[in-house]
Amino acid sequence: MRDFITTRIKSFGHAFAGWAYVLRTQRNTWIHALISIAVFIVGLWLRLGRLEWGLIIISGTLVWLAEFLNTALEAIVDLASPEQHPLAKVGKDVGAAAVLIAALAAVLIGLLVLGPPLWERLINLLTY
Repeated sequence: MRDFITTRIKSFGHAFAGWAYVLRTQRNTWIHALISIAVFIVGLWLRLGRLEWGLIIISGTLVWLAEFLNTALEAIVDLASPEQHPLAKVGKDVGAAAVLIAALAAVLIGLLVLGPPLWERLINLLTY
């Protein structure tokens, strides 16, 4: 049992090291972080319901997941092909496209979920 707990703790340590690596080395993650925090604050202000929070959390997680997988893919491509190669470029470009698709989907979901109540709240603030 002790080995099981020790290996689980080490597994979490590896996962947090990967998380720290992404935050430390990928400039776009700071954009994701700032937008995630802003969406969270707006969601609290709007008092979103459970379903709305679920959609926001899933879409935000999708963006973070794509960014993490893209970073892993780039590291593997760099290891496998230290010199520039057309297929290495394709791999990296497709990984970046996955992040873009996830981010665009999150923006659309954010507009659908946050847009109407945010618009209503802003109109009420401006008319008083």
